[in-house]
Amino acid sequence: MKRMKIDEIWAGLENEETFFKGLLLRRYSGAVIPDVFIALSSPEKYRSIAASISSSVTLNLSAFSNLQDISIELLPDEKRGNKNILVFKLLNNQHRDIFSVLCEDLFASISTVTNEQQLVGELINRFEKWKSLFDSVGAQGLSSEEQRGLFGELYFLRKFLRNSSEFKNIISSWVGPERQIRDFQYGNWAVEVKTTSGNNHQTVTITSERQLDTSHVSNLFLYHMSLEVQQHSGETLNQIIYSVIELLDSDFVSINRFKAKLLEGGYYELQGPLYADIGYRIRQELFYEVERAFPRIEEGDLLSGVSDVCYTITLSNCSEYIRTEEEIFQTLTFL
Repeated sequence: MKRMKIDEIWAGLENEETFFKGLLLRRYSGAVIPDVFIALSSPEKYRSIAASISSSVTLNLSAFSNLQDISIELLPDEKRGNKNILVFKLLNNQHRDIFSVLCEDLFASISTVTNEQQLVGELINRFEKWKSLFDSVGAQGLSSEEQRGLFGELYFLRKFLRNSSEFKNIISSWVGPERQIRDFQYGNWAVEVKTTSGNNHQTVTITSERQLDTSHVSNLFLYHMSLEVQQHSGETLNQIIYSVIELLDSDFVSINRFKAKLLEGGYYELQGPLYADIGYRIRQELFYEVERAFPRIEEGDLLSGVSDVCYTITLSNCSEYIRTEEEIFQTLTFL
């Protein structure tokens, strides 16, 4: 994969021969409005990022003590007495690729923030997410069901990218890795992706009374893929990820947003070998428009006290709701 700009800045800081102790700071980009920096903490040479904030802003960081992979600390700004520097350090160098992706995505998301309190809130919220991500890196990878689910979402995402040039909005609409109700949502439309394999390939499981609820969206679609899972054949999870990155080749911000979402979804590049032998072939794929009498349970259907509903739908009974791919992508706009 391509070397990222942030890695190049860190490499330059690491080669500074006249700097021995303390925190070395470099601006990430002049296009980023708030005072945030790429940083190197020496003599350990911990890769870090930092933000300059007013000393009047109070922060309680006690909940983040004794972390193994990353740390957060608040230091006085030696050059400006009315400022502190909030520093995020990578303590485990094995995770530098993950840290690079997360930092690139962070800088893109805060580039226009002018309110200091909002900036600090965003930084702390991101650190909370990062801590959870680093805690899960040592796990044994995605389960078979999670792999199939991610493949299905990526298969739809690739179709979407091939049908529209609005790459940033398309990547933003992919909210499955964030554990949202549906896998894709933007404005007044949403798409739920379901993948099945094996004998019951025409039955899908709906995991919430809100998943197919059309109360708050004008257009809701169900995209179903029936997969054949094969050893050493078909398209692998790794291959479809690389193909999406190739489609995004000229859009640096979208590539980093995509990689960050993969991390949120539990896919780590260092675990790629776990997914190298399992491939998928598409047996069938169909789009359904969820409207009118489409078989489903909505939140308003439930009696008081009933929640967390899970049910199945037999798609062979839903043929009247089938829509063409062209009809779907004409509806999924970003106006």
